[in-house]
Amino acid sequence: MKNLMCSVIALTVLLMNVLLTTAAAEPYQYSSSQEQIRVAILKAADSVTLDGDGLLATDENSRPIPLELPVTVKNDRGRVLIGSGSGRIVRVAGAGVVRINNKSYRGLLEFSIQSGGLLVVNELPLEQYLVGVINSEISSTWPMESIKTQAVIARTYAVAKKRERQKAYYHLESTVMDQAYDGSDLEDSRAARGVHETDGEVLTYNGKVIQAFYHANSGGRTEASQNVWGVGLPYLQGVECQYGLTSPTSRWELTLPLSRIEAALKAHKISGLTDITAGPRNNRGRLKTVQLVTERGTVSMPTTRFRMTIGSTVIRSTDFTVRVENGNAFFSGAGYGHGVGLCQYGAKQRALDGFTYTEILSYYYPGTKLSTLSDIK
Repeated sequence: MKNLMCSVIALTVLLMNVLLTTAAAEPYQYSSSQEQIRVAILKAADSVTLDGDGLLATDENSRPIPLELPVTVKNDRGRVLIGSGSGRIVRVAGAGVVRINNKSYRGLLEFSIQSGGLLVVNELPLEQYLVGVINSEISSTWPMESIKTQAVIARTYAVAKKRERQKAYYHLESTVMDQAYDGSDLEDSRAARGVHETDGEVLTYNGKVIQAFYHANSGGRTEASQNVWGVGLPYLQGVECQYGLTSPTSRWELTLPLSRIEAALKAHKISGLTDITAGPRNNRGRLKTVQLVTERGTVSMPTTRFRMTIGSTVIRSTDFTVRVENGNAFFSGAGYGHGVGLCQYGAKQRALDGFTYTEILSYYYPGTKLSTLSDIK
């Protein structure tokens, strides 16, 4: 019986490797890079629904777990409960895609319990991951040179984060906290082409992979990294960017009740809010602080913190004016995002104007070099 169990486990491991190889090979077999990436697609979830074709599940000791699909995966007192089986860690792979809550993913899915809930990590080849990123971040209907630009930047960002977080449970999140990724459902041939034609390419500075920050729209000029995170990088000092001004995201207006702003600022002990005024601007023209006038006095808050507290999709950038009338704050701003590095809509317009992806990259990240992963390992 013991020998039979060992044979079953060995066969399971072999089959899991075959499934992963098959899943990784379809439909993009051309990548020269063997780099793998681990992406957190769900954090602290109560439960998820798992489905797919030809799925194989194993626990942390590579023992197979029988599945009747679709199946619910949930937290059971610190263990991952999946159908009639469980494990401290459960890994699932399939010959095609694996579906979590009706979203499809390539590669392997790993379930564990972290912070009292399910952590779901998608492990897959870096180049396949990038094909899924393209239509999550921009649109594959954009000019090909802007798609290739996005592919290089997303790859560079991912590689830098993997090296930074190599001892963590995962390298990236699938949200704007890192870069947007919605699995394989948004893949298409143009996204695949953009990734393929830049296979393994990353930006470097002095031989090291750069911190490749990017954003949707600069509103006319990109921001310096030290103004956002307090760390100045020579290739992220900001450039003029009129290219993104043709986009509807370049200008925005917003009205918010003071009561809603005050509720969002509760954790910062702001109460009795009566007015908001703009503070000084930095060397790139963005607000450094806002003055929050309350019944007990005025509080100065960094605009980057104010924006993130209210919501980065609500206050779209730190380049705005504000006035208060009749209990409402009226914002008028430019740009979308933190403003550092590549302006995605600027890259789109530059591609329409005939610039190549290498020219676009060198403009937004001056002093950097286009390298390949094989050159820098």
